Parts: sequence; C-alpha cells; structure tokens
Amino acid sequence: MAKMIHSMIRVLDEARSLAFYDTAFGLKVADRLDFDAFTLIYLSNPETGFELELTVNKDRTEPYDLGDGYGHLAVSVDDVTAEHARFEAEGLSPRKLVDFAPGGEVIARFFFVADPDGYQIEVLQRGGRYL
Repeated sequence: MAKMIHSMIRVLDEARSLAFYDTAFGLKVADRLDFDAFTLIYLSNPETGFELELTVNKDRTEPYDLGDGYGHLAVSVDDVTAEHARFEAEGLSPRKLVDFAPGGEVIARFFFVADPDGYQIEVLQRGGRYL
C-alpha cells in the first residue's frame, strides 16, 4: 500500500509563506534544499509525518495562476471553534465555520482559510465522521 508523504505548492514569497504556515498550523522547516533556480522547503510538525513542500522559484515575480480547478489541503484540529477564533485573532481571515449536514445530521464541522498565495486549506474538527 502507498503512504502519502508530502504535497508540493509553489509560493511567491518565502518569508510570508513560512510565517503563515507556522502561525496557522505550527509547521516548521524540516528540510531545505537550495538550488540555483529554485528552493525546496519541507514543513512539518510533530502531529504527522506528512510534509508540505514549498517550492520557491527564484526568478518568479508574479503570483501564480491557481486556475479554476478547485483543490485544497486539509488539516484536522481538536477544537475547530477555538482554532477559528485564534485564526481571527491572528488576522488570518478564516471563512465562516460550517456545520456540514447534508441529510440533517452534522457529519463535519470546518472552515477554510487561504494562504498568502491563495491556496485553500480546510480546517476540520477532529473526530468527525470522516476523520
């Protein structure tokens, strides 16, 4: 069976992205590979072995076009209400909390937040039906 180990996104401003992911999710630099044209930065935290790889293309000056295909990363937290309040206090501009109840029963509670490059991140209550 395959084990997911990382996902890569391209970011424009390394410092801004590192600050966001540290503040929002406690992700710290686990490894950094610097090349002439680009840098790869692997972020992780003690909660999981999964890493987020940030690719910084050194000659890039314009924001990336994320396209119109909807995609997102997802993280789970112990208390999504408290995390939503913390994100607001940190100025991270989370979207509203959602109780997802397609059949009348709440099966997930979550909110979304965008990183500095516009990537969407879903923050889900841990222990829900799908976590």
